[in-house]
Amino acid sequence: MDKNSVYKTNSFYWDTKGNDFLGAIVLPFYGAFVSEEKCQLFGDVSGKKMLEIGCGNGQSLQYHGERKASELWAMDISEKQIEKASQHLKSCGLSAKLICSPMEEECGVPVDYFDFVYSIYAIGWTSDLEGTFCRIASYLKKDGVFIFSWSHPIHKCVVLENNGLAFKKCYFDESWYSVSLDEGTLTLSDRKLSTYVNALAKAGFVIEQMIEQSDDEIMQSRDGNSDFAKKAKMLPVTFVVKARKL
Repeated sequence: MDKNSVYKTNSFYWDTKGNDFLGAIVLPFYGAFVSEEKCQLFGDVSGKKMLEIGCGNGQSLQYHGERKASELWAMDISEKQIEKASQHLKSCGLSAKLICSPMEEECGVPVDYFDFVYSIYAIGWTSDLEGTFCRIASYLKKDGVFIFSWSHPIHKCVVLENNGLAFKKCYFDESWYSVSLDEGTLTLSDRKLSTYVNALAKAGFVIEQMIEQSDDEIMQSRDGNSDFAKKAKMLPVTFVVKARKL
C-alpha cells in the first residue's frame, strides 16, 4: 500500500466525517472497557511535559491539562481535528501546541524533551510502525514513558456466533484493506501483537506493562448483555502498552 495513498484516504475521512461516525475514545478510557482510573499507568502527571499522537478532538489533552501537566503538545493528520481540539481546549481554559502532520514524518516536535508520549486509539493508523516508534523514542527524555492503546488484533479476527466465537480472518494477515463507513473510506492494517512488541524493542523501548483484560465493572455499567460485551468477556477487544525509553 502506498504511504501517500493511506495519508490521503484517512486524512480526508477525518476531515469530513471525523468522529461523527466512529465516535471518540478519550482518556480516562483507553478503549472499550479499559480505563486509566483503574489501571493508573500515568500516575501523577503534574509538572510533566506531554505529547499526544493523534489528538482528535482534544479531550485527552484536557484530561492531562486538568491534572496539571506543565506542557501539552499534540499532532494529528487532520486539519479539522486540530481545529476541533484547539476550540475545545480554549473553551476549557487550556492551551496546547497543536501540529497537523502524519505521525511518521518530522514535524518540528522537540527531541529528548517529553516525559510522556501517548496515543489513545490512534497509533494503529500509522503506515510505518517502526519509523513512528523510532520518532516517538526520539521525542522522549531518557526513561520517558510511551503509553498507547489500540484495537486488539484478535478482536478483528473473531465474530460472535450463536453465543460462541468463530474466526472470520487470519490473525497473521497484516495486509492493508479498505473499510467503507458512513459514505466514507478508511485504510487499515491489522498488525499482530508481536509486530508491536518487536517494533518497540527495535526503537529502544522496554515494555513495563501490557493490559488486555476488560474491566467487569465497566462492562456491567455499559450494557453488559450486549453482543460486544459478551465478546469482550471471552477475548480482549483493546490492548494497552506502557513502555519506557532506555
